[in-house]
Amino acid sequence: MNASLDYFNDTHRMVRDSVRKFVEKEILPHIDAWEEAGEFPRELYSKAAETGLLGIGHPEAYGGAGENDVFMKVAASEELMRCTSGGLVASLGSLDIGLPPVWKWGSEELKARVVPEVLSGKKIAALAVTEPGGGSDVANLRTRAVRDGDHYVVNGSKTFITSGVRADYYTVAVRTGDTGFGGVSLLLIEKGTPGFSVGRNLKKTGWWASDTAELFFEDCRVPAGNLIGPENGGFFCIMTNFQMERLMLCVMANMTSQLALEASLDYVKQREAFGRTLAGFQVTRHKLAEMATLVEASREFTYRIAAKIQAGQNCVKEISMAKNFATNVSDRLTYDAVQLFGGMGFMRESVVERLARDNRILSIGGGTYEIMNEVIAKQMGL
Repeated sequence: MNASLDYFNDTHRMVRDSVRKFVEKEILPHIDAWEEAGEFPRELYSKAAETGLLGIGHPEAYGGAGENDVFMKVAASEELMRCTSGGLVASLGSLDIGLPPVWKWGSEELKARVVPEVLSGKKIAALAVTEPGGGSDVANLRTRAVRDGDHYVVNGSKTFITSGVRADYYTVAVRTGDTGFGGVSLLLIEKGTPGFSVGRNLKKTGWWASDTAELFFEDCRVPAGNLIGPENGGFFCIMTNFQMERLMLCVMANMTSQLALEASLDYVKQREAFGRTLAGFQVTRHKLAEMATLVEASREFTYRIAAKIQAGQNCVKEISMAKNFATNVSDRLTYDAVQLFGGMGFMRESVVERLARDNRILSIGGGTYEIMNEVIAKQMGL
């Protein structure tokens, strides 16, 4: 690609190379076993920190690589997805949704105590917004936090929390005020706090290597100093967080599509039927041409929105569009890849089987497909 047209610079390419080597050495030899086990070793966090992977997108003051280089994050995320496990990527990257509110809006004491430990891989951070009866309806969450002297007393529950089983720090959305978005706040709640308990590791269709949990709060006393941002100002913090989360989900969807395409291209050149390879049939070639076109279009759309985010533009409408487009494409490509593989595409030893399983959550997480369309419609004045 002509350098003037490339979104990535030499530093980004160095990061990409470093993450690729990390994936090849530390993840790919073990990923099948980790998927079947439903978890990966906790020490992978510290190994990722040593390579600088965890610090990308986070402030230098606390051990990060800087929070303003969007394409460095895109490059690293694309290479990490080459481990073929969306679940591992989601859990290893849960700090990217759990930690930014802390270093953006937390107190100096909270930042200094929490952020370096997470970026070094010693501690794990998670975001806890979704509730059993709420889903994407953040403005109407029910977990209640009542101020009592120097503490908040929290009662309620959360579910579908990525890294929920083994996280140490949870950025938790709570209701401190009246109904609606104006009564929502964020609290940092630490594992081991009396009244806070973690439920079972939830069994999922995909993302097997990711631990996902229910959280329960029963008269859980949280120091008032753990408030993140202003009281009743949490909804803005959550919505701001969503922009980067949705961009990373676009990257996951696009790489899921890319990996499905690459696996399909390899397979059709080897698999024979009726005296020729599958690639020898026009219907196969045309299907792959259409798949490649969709991946290219989705990736370029995502890169364009990433460039706007990099420039500081508000891209609520566009990132919602990109997420829906990318997940539509990944839905199509994982389906087509399994179809091209035939019976082998239904076997757990096949990478496209895992990609198809892991893909299904992408149009749900970070705001469902339907919620994204509602966001787009509102931004259009409807």
